[in-house]
Amino acid sequence: MCLLHVPFFIIIVKNIYMRAHCLQHVPFEDMAAISGWLEKNNFEISYTRFYEDAGLPDVFEIDWVIVMGGPMSVNDTKQYPWLKAEKDFISECIAMNKTIIGICLGSQLIANSLGCKVYPNTQKEIGWYPLTKNKKVNIDLFDALPEKLTVFHWHGETFDLPEEAMLIASSEACVNQIFTIYPNVIGFQCHFETNDETLKDLSEECEPELKATGKYIQNAQEMKEGLKTYALSMHKVLYSILDKMLQVSLEFM
Repeated sequence: MCLLHVPFFIIIVKNIYMRAHCLQHVPFEDMAAISGWLEKNNFEISYTRFYEDAGLPDVFEIDWVIVMGGPMSVNDTKQYPWLKAEKDFISECIAMNKTIIGICLGSQLIANSLGCKVYPNTQKEIGWYPLTKNKKVNIDLFDALPEKLTVFHWHGETFDLPEEAMLIASSEACVNQIFTIYPNVIGFQCHFETNDETLKDLSEECEPELKATGKYIQNAQEMKEGLKTYALSMHKVLYSILDKMLQVSLEFM
């Protein structure tokens, strides 16, 4: 009888007690493909939308934190006073061993909350460009990540890698593209979550950036075509990583 109840218990834990909180900085950079994965896996989802309300939840009330991107810098604390509270919140979540995923600005916020500098990269990277996997990576969390994978980028800053972090992948334009503080923290400088809607919104809201010249800046049409070519394989890798992070989360419950 006891064995018959074990699978049911696991479903209850997964369906009811996994709670994801999204830190969203601007309306046009949401969780996109990550949102669909969370819903499929029956997460309870809550938000802090800093452009509306800077209120943050009690760390004990959440399991996952998804820190999204945005056009501001982590250093813009005078213009965006809530950045300090957000970084303190991220630090507390890391100390409490919460699962944390940072996207673009989110990855920089994770690094900065751990004492690392964030600064302008030597060049902007906007569009579909390949990542190269670090040959030293041998953890199963990234088994689905091939040696080369073309993903979406939209960033102009970079950061120093936290001492406790492992570098997972780099691009020609930016060294620190993916890092992990294994097993529950991942920073993506790139945008694995990008889908049709978010690409459209970014292209419209940040259109002036596309007028700049640079080796790693594509135009709107090139990015639209790239979505058709690369999004499926990019999302497949993303979902594998999230699946494995969920397994770890359930093991610690």
